[in-house]
Amino acid sequence: MSVYLHDIPLDEAFRRWHRALQAAGLWRVLGKETLPLDPAALGRVLAEPVWAKLSSPHYHAAAMDGFAVRAADIAGASPTQPVDLTYGDQAQYVDTGDPLPDWADTVLPIEDVEPLDADGNPATNPRRPAVVRVRHALPPWKNVRPMGEDLVATELVLPAGHVLRPVDLGAIAAAGHTQVVVARKPRVAVLPTGTELVPIGAAVRPGDIIEFNSLVLASQVLQWGGEATRFPITPDDFEQIRSRVLEAARTHDLVLLNAGSSAGSEDFSARVVESLGELLVHGIAVRPGHPVILGMIHLEDRQVPIIGVPGYPVSAALTGEIFVEPLLARWLGRPPHAPLTLEAHLTRKVTSPPGDDDYLRVAVGRVRERWLAAPLSRGAGVITSLVRADGIVVLPRGVEGLPAGSQVQVRLYRSPKELERTILAIGSHDMVLDLLTQFLMQRGRRLSSAHVGSLGGLIALRRGEAHLAGSHLLDPETGDYNVPYVRRYLPGREMVLVTLVHREQGLMVRPGNPKGIRGLEDLARKDVRFVNRQRGSGTRILLDYHLARLGIDPKQVQGYEHEEYTHLAVAAAVASGRADCGLGIAAAAHALGLEFIPLFTERYELVVPEDLYQDPLLQPLWEVLEDPNFRDAVARLPGYHIEAMGQVRRA
Repeated sequence: MSVYLHDIPLDEAFRRWHRALQAAGLWRVLGKETLPLDPAALGRVLAEPVWAKLSSPHYHAAAMDGFAVRAADIAGASPTQPVDLTYGDQAQYVDTGDPLPDWADTVLPIEDVEPLDADGNPATNPRRPAVVRVRHALPPWKNVRPMGEDLVATELVLPAGHVLRPVDLGAIAAAGHTQVVVARKPRVAVLPTGTELVPIGAAVRPGDIIEFNSLVLASQVLQWGGEATRFPITPDDFEQIRSRVLEAARTHDLVLLNAGSSAGSEDFSARVVESLGELLVHGIAVRPGHPVILGMIHLEDRQVPIIGVPGYPVSAALTGEIFVEPLLARWLGRPPHAPLTLEAHLTRKVTSPPGDDDYLRVAVGRVRERWLAAPLSRGAGVITSLVRADGIVVLPRGVEGLPAGSQVQVRLYRSPKELERTILAIGSHDMVLDLLTQFLMQRGRRLSSAHVGSLGGLIALRRGEAHLAGSHLLDPETGDYNVPYVRRYLPGREMVLVTLVHREQGLMVRPGNPKGIRGLEDLARKDVRFVNRQRGSGTRILLDYHLARLGIDPKQVQGYEHEEYTHLAVAAAVASGRADCGLGIAAAAHALGLEFIPLFTERYELVVPEDLYQDPLLQPLWEVLEDPNFRDAVARLPGYHIEAMGQVRRA
């Protein structure tokens, strides 16, 4: 009987999944294997506890170079009443690590004794004198590593479930072992499906999608301690997918069936799972990742769990984190990954579907004493949002959204120490910021940027939510850039404006300029489709200013309401044919092979509060602006002028 369970809550999906795994005897360590004690055991998980076979050290050892003596023999020694010991019977030279004679219980450092010959003169061989003169007493077991100081035979060295580190291997060897018993690595099959998919490196045509989800999923499996097998792409054909899943199940412990993005691909996955066993869950109320499938494949001798992974890249990666990692942890006998967390404040309002657990990707930085979380793009297909994410904020089911400034818990992808070296930039997009990021990495700083437009950046500074904002706001009344807006939006605050570049703005058109576009006047033509920047961006304000001067009503511009958040996104819209032209920078046009019609030159500045301008965190940034290599790299980009780079103004 078909069982389709659409969009059940995440906790209910976990309950059904765990019950099925327990019933199949799969909620435990899968198996054990014995490995020789060498570096290949690094990172493996102990399947049995390690008990010491030997004490370490297994004898009383000298802790420094000197003479082994009895503490009782030197009990009365003092500078005025030295004690002379006969070498051999009462004193014996030892190097660090040497065993003590059975009769000795302490070690006198060689520099604290007087080695003498039989006549009372300094000995010619200070390590084998006739007499050892001692001028101070020592208690028993001073400068000695007693037997079992580190480990005592039968003592627990490491518990089962421990992930082996380099120092652990040394401790196991010191305890007398030559082998180690570890959990067998779970074998995971990753099966990409979809007629629209093409392998990495293949030539792509419109409609083709490069198949990289299996690369991400397999890498996650390796990172979490399993072994992954990537199968070839299977087209959207029920019998082919079923045959491939059955083949994988016979030789693996877990099957990850990664559906394509074409219509009906998720139904293929569900039908295949149902035909081979039991479909437990089909759809979970979690974003991104709604069409997750959980099931069990029934073989003759065992059952094999299968997870239907959504085709969108972010959904696929998060499905791995939510379902695959905890299962591998259980099979390896280690605790599930528990990420570091910190409390941060949202930099902008977010909305969330009330019935879903919503996984929100965020960039994280600390501005003054406050941790901030800047939401990133939320598209399920935007894999770069995971690349750029510093952490995840989970908005639980029933929460419809949070206002800007709300305190949230962030599950971190990076350490707090790394985040403390992060410069948080919120504002206008510019390609030079990408170069700046690379040069700052070489100076021990990270630049994390969120593109919300120039006005959005100034508002973020007003709220104390960023270290700096990129801005290129033209004031129609004065013709100046940025300063009037800074004074308007940040009144009474001491602000520093540092010139990054002067850059050319113009119209990006397809090669050959098929529509014969020459200037903004052409935007009023009915046969020209335009793509705009978002409200509040400097480019949008520049456009509106010049449209007003030309007497063009925005309603006359086809596509005026079609908004993108970066220059590269505008260029992509033109290159793909979604628009005939867009206003942006020359470097973005060049990057996507478009023609560029220069119209204006504008000043792009970094706006920084005075106190943060002086902060040590930002000093490497100002150093980069003076770096000849950085300047040369920017100068080579089309449409940029660096003569004013690094100039400072105050507002």
